[in-house]
Amino acid sequence: MVTAVPLVDVWRGGLLESQHLGHAVICDGTGQIVEAWGDPDTIVYPRSSAKLIQALPLIESGAADAVDLSTEHLALACASHTGATGHTETVNAWLDHIGLSDADFRCGSQAPLDEDAHADLIRAGKSPCQVHNTCSGKHAGFLTLGRHLKAGPEYIDPDHPVQTACLAAFEDVTGETSPGFGVDGCSAPNFMTRLHAMARAMAFFATAREDGDARHLAARRLWQAMIKHPEHVSGEGKACTELMRACSEPVALKFGAEGFYIGVLPKRGLGITLKIHDGAQRGAECAIATILVRLGVLDAKHPAAQTFMMPEIRSKAGILAGRIAPSEGFA
Repeated sequence: MVTAVPLVDVWRGGLLESQHLGHAVICDGTGQIVEAWGDPDTIVYPRSSAKLIQALPLIESGAADAVDLSTEHLALACASHTGATGHTETVNAWLDHIGLSDADFRCGSQAPLDEDAHADLIRAGKSPCQVHNTCSGKHAGFLTLGRHLKAGPEYIDPDHPVQTACLAAFEDVTGETSPGFGVDGCSAPNFMTRLHAMARAMAFFATAREDGDARHLAARRLWQAMIKHPEHVSGEGKACTELMRACSEPVALKFGAEGFYIGVLPKRGLGITLKIHDGAQRGAECAIATILVRLGVLDAKHPAAQTFMMPEIRSKAGILAGRIAPSEGFA
């Protein structure tokens, strides 16, 4: 068994103080590994990186077109947004359009990650709603699909038609039977797979054909929506949003909890997946930026690349104390 390898170093002064180990895979449209670090066969939860796959049945079923979902809606279906006003207003309007409300969500309430939106709630003396949940766009997609299928309200149950459709799509594009699932932070099932299989799925998105079947067309619409609306995929100042904007060609990026990241590179026909072993977000952000620079789609000197690939560590008084950087042999 291949173990996790050093991907990200944390330097304080001249001492390597910490190190993030992990696994990463770049896969082409044939399903073959182009480059890998660590163990491509490690079993993972893709967490929120799986949202592109979970949104496939929303389009394939005809549910999205039946209610005229826009590219903004599709981007939010794939998003882990910050609960900024633009995010919540769009999701609330979506719910209203399909005749549902915040009470129909099953994702749970969450304080907005967006500082302005959070402050607005506090000033107004209001509590967060489920629409503020970082996964409310995905859940609006689940509700839309469930309504279209005339299924029951408990759409997060593993045996619900919404989740069985998600599992079928997941196993098809990964090319493997999932060995099981866990409960995600938003209460929906999150299916396990090998890291290589998840990279294969992202390469499918990258190579989905314009003249292909419904699944190919759905995959294209989803990555195109993400690239058109990077502000909806995460939020201002966040790695997904800023790195997508910084790339020199169309690239769709999506993080997942516990140090997961995916990338879809349509012009290259490549899919990327990575998992930081200790779950650190800072490690995952550095690692995905490093791979994008390695592939030549992100300039290492771009401010976004510097922010996430080579972030400075400073004291509370602003004194430079160290730096995060890709490990030797990975950069």
